[in-house]
Amino acid sequence: MLTIQRLTVEYAIMQSPQTPYVNIAAYKFISFDDTAEKRPAFLEICQRNNLRGTVILSPEGINLFLAGLRHEIDAFLAWLRADARFTDLIVKESYSEKQPFTRMLVKLKAEIITMKHPLIKPELGRAPFVEARELKRWLDQGHDDEGRPVVMVDTRNGFEVDVGTFDNTVDYRISKFTEFPQVIEEHKADFEGKTVVTFCTGGIRCEKAAIHMQNIGYDHVYQLEGGILKYFEDVGGAHYNGDCFVFDYRTALSPELKETQTVQCFACRAVVTPREQISPDYVPGKSCPHCAPRQRAAQQASSAAA
Repeated sequence: MLTIQRLTVEYAIMQSPQTPYVNIAAYKFISFDDTAEKRPAFLEICQRNNLRGTVILSPEGINLFLAGLRHEIDAFLAWLRADARFTDLIVKESYSEKQPFTRMLVKLKAEIITMKHPLIKPELGRAPFVEARELKRWLDQGHDDEGRPVVMVDTRNGFEVDVGTFDNTVDYRISKFTEFPQVIEEHKADFEGKTVVTFCTGGIRCEKAAIHMQNIGYDHVYQLEGGILKYFEDVGGAHYNGDCFVFDYRTALSPELKETQTVQCFACRAVVTPREQISPDYVPGKSCPHCAPRQRAAQQASSAAA
């Protein structure tokens, strides 16, 4: 009953007639050996309820990003949670003026988030986690409850980090998640005597990362439960600088979980901040300050060769 009341309050505060679309993100690591058989049913229920987005089904679990109207999302979640494996699925919500996705996909993959470390099996046991309010308290006081310094480690790609991240975070500028295991193993000595908190957008990458770090001998490592979006939902933007990149047309959400003016360049896929959009190099759909210099250099080289 308490959960229902809390969610009702959140809906009243955050959703309005101007933001009718409910955007949900959820994942769960669980043994899921009938993905091929279930794929048609997932596609049918999503299409029947006019949902768009992506559902990834894998032997290690489920990962989904969907959007639709409130009653459509609720119908899908009721159907999904009727499966005992997903009864306790935790869903993060945000709201938008329009449908953020262009199509509905249900994919079968070997992993719900690719790390290429098959020995990591989160469904057999999770790494320790820290919830948003407790993490904020640690960051407020400058250490965990045992007096160890707290170090935030970003498990996202470099372009995502550029949109926003926690203060004083460790960022290895990875270009894909499969690079994380090697780089974190190479820097293990840097974290001796410290408590490490891994984080990502919604929790899935940092959960796998924390398990890997435990496996290679990290003594004090936690995952941020629910990732950045859950942190925003629970405590806002404390100790966080900027916004959070999301993989849909909204590009980034503020600590208030509202769409920002940040966009993504259609030519090179780089993130373009509002300040960068002032540049004459920014031409929507054609160029931005990140790719325009390369485009000019290529044109000059082509002219010189002609």
